[in-house]
Amino acid sequence: MVLNYIWIAFFLISFIIAVVRLGLYYLGYPQYGGLEIFPEIMKAAFDMAKSSVVDISFALIGVLTLWMGLMKIAEKSGMINILAKLIGPFFHKLFPDLPKDHPSVGLIMMNFSANMLGLDNAATPIGLKAMASMQELNPEKDTAFNPQIMFLVLNTSGLTLIPVSIMAFRFQAGAADPSDVFIPILIATFCSTLAGLITVAIYQKINLFDKVIMAYLGGLFAIIAGVIWYFTSLPQDRIGPVSSLLSNFILFSIIAVFIFHGFKRKINVFDAFIEGAKEGFDVVVRIIPYLVGILVGIAVFRASGAMGYLEEGLTYLVGLTGLDTSWVPALPTALMKPLSGSGARAMMLDAMANGKADSFAGRLACIFQGAADTTFFIVAVYFGSVGIKKTRYAIPAGLIADLFGVIAAIAVAYLFFPVK
Repeated sequence: MVLNYIWIAFFLISFIIAVVRLGLYYLGYPQYGGLEIFPEIMKAAFDMAKSSVVDISFALIGVLTLWMGLMKIAEKSGMINILAKLIGPFFHKLFPDLPKDHPSVGLIMMNFSANMLGLDNAATPIGLKAMASMQELNPEKDTAFNPQIMFLVLNTSGLTLIPVSIMAFRFQAGAADPSDVFIPILIATFCSTLAGLITVAIYQKINLFDKVIMAYLGGLFAIIAGVIWYFTSLPQDRIGPVSSLLSNFILFSIIAVFIFHGFKRKINVFDAFIEGAKEGFDVVVRIIPYLVGILVGIAVFRASGAMGYLEEGLTYLVGLTGLDTSWVPALPTALMKPLSGSGARAMMLDAMANGKADSFAGRLACIFQGAADTTFFIVAVYFGSVGIKKTRYAIPAGLIADLFGVIAAIAVAYLFFPVK
């Protein structure tokens, strides 16, 4: 329901702003726009509709086909059940409505692992498989199930241990030290994830002080501390290459283990892969309408100038408080991130353009990019893939996680990169 109102708002607000801009043009204020306003909006809508299918959905087909095939090997070989048993005690506390050793538990763990390593292409298809597995237990098929909401919100919080792509973009933008945002991103995304976890736990009345949860969270704290210690001990120019090597080594090791375990269990590995790969194409076909809908709404909102006016208004309001406004130019990345990953990436690159990669706003935009994930995109794709229409409190909880990620990002940016 919330997504419905937001989608309507994208179009109605965009229409009102465009009409006002056109009226001001005819009243003698050409700086507010001209006859091109509505053609630009419609062009943005049509271009995004095409891009949603050609550039995003078609690209997803190959990735989903590959990973759905690998997931089927893991499923038939019993590998997912093994993973579920390893993490079962912790996940049983966070997902009390999922039966112990249910296959979805292993898929959820693998999805989180891929996300933490910054491997988006692997995380999405695994996440879709996990959502479908949980949907089998959902008593109301059109309404979000508690475990699905917890899973989705933790996804939208975007916990990433190794932000390889962001460091690569900083290198391309000419940053003197592309990896200088590594630790700030790690801190900000951890705050976002913790906020999302606490929010959903309050909604679902989950006791986070349970000794099992505390033990696993303590282990997670230790892992994050270890990662921070290890990478801070490396020379700056080695962080990017080493993190990329580590991420992809772990990923390919997982693939090799799946295939070897399937061979050991004497299943037909290739047939299992083909069986699962067929599901990848079907999933993409189901989510295309959701992708087109949400991304076209975002494109219209941007093309109408609404996003630009929002940024200008926030700059003015922050200025009235007497606070430093150095962070405001990076804000479009934070505002776009819950809506569109590619849109937020474009905003981040814009903040670093023209030699501004090492500016405060340029660095902060990168921290925003890594602090959380695309809430509305994930809601549209994950829930859309299983036909869920009533999202309950998933979007508010996801946005709360995003908000804490933004606040943490601003705080750590001022801590690590003081404004002179």
